[in-house]
Amino acid sequence: MNAVDTNVLIYARDPRDPIKCRKARELGHDIPDGALLWQVACEFIAASRKLTPVGYSQAQAWRELQQLRVFWKLILPSEKVLLLAEQFTSAHRLSFWDAMIVAACVDGGITRLYTEDFDDSVSKTTGLEIVNPF
Repeated sequence: MNAVDTNVLIYARDPRDPIKCRKARELGHDIPDGALLWQVACEFIAASRKLTPVGYSQAQAWRELQQLRVFWKLILPSEKVLLLAEQFTSAHRLSFWDAMIVAACVDGGITRLYTEDFDDSVSKTTGLEIVNPF
């Protein structure tokens, strides 16, 4: 399964960087076997508040989140995610929230994560393919 990080979802709705916006939108339409991580869904709603100055509302964010759930499988975290996140924060020097996303991918059977936040060192020890779509 494939998942996208919160930053990709936000860029797809933020017209201030037209190149990233276009690429993120294209990816959102073309992602095969998509999965929506619970944490990404929550972060998307929280981060979308930053798009208010460009006319993007919380109501739009909630509607689009519902649409994503129609097309992508929602992956809920298990208790194992916290344990893995603890390991990943020290092993990869990730922030807690980034480690939670990587842990949720590993625990949820995600094989590819589209994000601009991680490098190949995460892939080497987790088996998770990291793809920067930008």
